Amino acid sequence: MSGMPEHFEIGLNSFGEVATDGGRVLDDAETVRLLVEEARLAESVGLDVFSLGEHYRDGHNDSATPVLLAAIATATRRIGLGTSVTVLSTNDPVRLYHEFSTLDAVSGGRARIVLGRASATESFPLFGYDLADYERLFEEKLDLFLRLEREERVTWSGTVRPPLTGQVLHPRMRQGGIPTWIGVGGSPDSVVRAARHGLPLMMAIIGGRPQRFARNVELYLKALDRFGRPELPIGQHSLGLVADTDEEAVETWWRYWRPVVEDLAAERGFYAPNREQYEAEVEHGALFVGSPETVARKIVRIARDLRLSRFDLKYDIMRLPRDARARTIELLGREVAPRVRELLAAGPVHARPVMERP
Repeated sequence: MSGMPEHFEIGLNSFGEVATDGGRVLDDAETVRLLVEEARLAESVGLDVFSLGEHYRDGHNDSATPVLLAAIATATRRIGLGTSVTVLSTNDPVRLYHEFSTLDAVSGGRARIVLGRASATESFPLFGYDLADYERLFEEKLDLFLRLEREERVTWSGTVRPPLTGQVLHPRMRQGGIPTWIGVGGSPDSVVRAARHGLPLMMAIIGGRPQRFARNVELYLKALDRFGRPELPIGQHSLGLVADTDEEAVETWWRYWRPVVEDLAAERGFYAPNREQYEAEVEHGALFVGSPETVARKIVRIARDLRLSRFDLKYDIMRLPRDARARTIELLGREVAPRVRELLAAGPVHARPVMERP
């Protein structure tokens, strides 16, 4: 991309993770209602988009994303309503089209979608799919979903679902479909796929230095050119928390992030990070944890390095108190977002460290 976008988008991602309130863990229904409240708050503080993931694990309540987004649509008026990520491989593209064309109609044209192959694979056995078909499922279903978005009458055949012959779906999406992104976790093949289909790129960067994704950005831009596509938006999804001070943010996130990562480490066979590694991740890595000024400067630096036009913060993590979640939303909208746009307009910015070590 030749320059920064006129309006740099900043949004929120949630995986529907349960919160606490006064030490009490909210139940599933309370968590679902809390997400509606938080989306309303996000709109009130000026954020651009509120997105929900798709998971089938204990403690997560985002398994019926289009339903929840429709509820949010009735409680808001302006904010974009998206996903992060929709697991296309285990969804039916026809049903997905119907759900999101309906959401787009209900919300007055605010629906968006990020399509991905899934890093968490619980949906495969749940819906009767074989992980051995991981790649074929996504490629064929992506082809069909895009055909449904871009063509009024679709004839299609493949191996993953029954064929269509001259099928017209209703309600119709707006012409060309809703904004549709490809979510990637680092695979070069996924990056090239996004370019080949002419879709914006959403990079899930959840660990390590974000700048290591610069190679994927360059690959994407070269692939767009090779396929004769115009320049398209590039976004980043990362985790974090904003608080009034750096120290408060760092201590709060560590308390709730650590047990989640330890559980994942035991499940997937890697070593959980220690406190020193955590602090390094906050200072230089993919955790956006700190005061509004610290987080804003870090977003700006990465936005320039990776040529971003959008940044989404995953603000919820298991059992994080609801007031800490709300404070992150408030500060991200009222202080971080305006500061990011101010700094991007002003020129190069150098990030300052969150924590000074002795």
